[in-house]
Order: sequence, then structure tokens, then C-alpha cells
Amino acid sequence: MKSLQKIFLSLLLIPLLSSGLFGCASQTTKSGLVGVQRSQLLIVSEKEMEQNAEKAYAQILAKAKKSGTLNPDPKMTARVRAIAKRLIPQTAVFRKDAPKWDWEINVIDSPELNAWCMPGGKIVVYSGIIKKLKLTDAELAAIMGHEIAHALREHGRERASEAMLKQFGLQAVALGTGIKGPYLDAVNLITDVTFTLPFSRIHEREADRIGVELAARAGYNPFAAVKVWEKMSKIAKNAPPELLSTHPSNKSRMKDLQKFAQKVYPLYVEACKKLGISPQPPK
Repeated sequence: MKSLQKIFLSLLLIPLLSSGLFGCASQTTKSGLVGVQRSQLLIVSEKEMEQNAEKAYAQILAKAKKSGTLNPDPKMTARVRAIAKRLIPQTAVFRKDAPKWDWEINVIDSPELNAWCMPGGKIVVYSGIIKKLKLTDAELAAIMGHEIAHALREHGRERASEAMLKQFGLQAVALGTGIKGPYLDAVNLITDVTFTLPFSRIHEREADRIGVELAARAGYNPFAAVKVWEKMSKIAKNAPPELLSTHPSNKSRMKDLQKFAQKVYPLYVEACKKLGISPQPPK
């Protein structure tokens, strides 16, 4: 009976820990034209996420450099960086501080169909996704815009916060019952949510919508995002690539992209006028 009482009291500590020690939910970005405005629980500090992201990013680049796979194709690297150069200024629509992040953009020669953007603007695009999908600039901008959106919305920080809250809950139970649970390791936790654990469907939907707006504002046809997932679905077959394992592609997703691409299309037309290029028709 006493042990049951201890468990009950320990469970009562969990909401107290989450509300009393860590503060309340907040939103990391402005809603933009696409209207992303969900509140987020953010326990882990932004500074901690960025510091650990920088360390992890440096390790990945060092490994790629040692193996000779870091930016081996100057033309491909220049192409990716040119697209990023147009996308990054548009991030100010969602976060005023984002254009001033310490952005880094690199290409790793790998057959993986993958790309990612870590907290603070650390981007890697794998050559495999460019070559195998034969990406146009607009399609590559759609992928990069999507990954940048994850960083803007701090989805990794949100997942780390949720995981940390669970860990604190387990520790509260351990204090009350004497049953030992896993210890909190912030560094490993942040690494896991940055590279290993898949994003939720909510996170993916937000990144899709913000991504098409970023691309449109940068002068890239937002409908290219739909084409990306059409290509990805065809190439995936029975063995989904890494990108599909964390970025589920299905008819409902492409339907959502089609809807929001249409919504931001006027932004694309306006951007094309400023750039002095002819906009492609919506399709």
C-alpha cells in the first residue's frame, strides 16, 4: 500500500515539474501566409540546442572531409548554396532573427535520398537525392525549404523538450518508489531528436506548408513540392529511402501541398517580377 501511495505522489510531481520548473507553451514563429500557429512546449533552451547542433555538425563534416565526400563536386555545392542564398532571406517572414543565424550549407556525396537542417541553420544535402530524383532547382528549393522550416519551428527542440519531460517524470517516480529509470543525458537526447527520431505528422505538415511559402517568396514554383513527392513515391517502391522514413509521402500529403502551393502562388509571381524572370503556370 505504501509503495502505491509513493507512486501516486510521484505521478503528481510530474505536472508540477513541467509547469513550475519549465514554464508554459509558446510559439517559435510567426504564422506566415500559410497560417502555422500551433503553440509548442519548449523546455530545452535554444542555446543548448544550437551548441549541441554545432558540435554534431562539425563532427559530421569532419568525417565527410576525412572520407573525401565533403563537397567533392564544386558545381553541385555552388548550386545548392545559390538556392539557399535565395531561401534564407525569406525566413525573416517567420522569424526576424533567422537570416542572421550562422548558416552553413554543405553537400555530402552519398547515395542517400536525404537532406536536413539542424538548429541554427546547419544544412546538409546528400548528392543522392539530387542525382537520383534529377531535381530541378525548384524541386531542390522545395526540399531545402522544408528542412529549413523544421529549424525555424524548432521541431527538434520541441521533441527534445517532450522527451526530457518524460525523463523527469521517470525520475520523479524513481524518487518516490526507489525504482531506478534511465538517467537524463541532454547531449544524447538532443542528438537523437536532431538526427535519429522521426518527426511527427504535425511537424511534417508544418514544414511542408512553411517550405512552400519560403520557396514561393524566393521565386521558386511552389508546385514543385508536389512533384518531389511524386518522384519520391515512384523511386521508393518497397524499400523507402531515409527521407521517406521521416517524411511520409502519401496522397493526403500531396493534396495538402497542392492546396498550399496554390495559396502562395501569388507570392511566387511577385518574387519572379522582382527577379526579372517569367513565372511558370500553376500545375
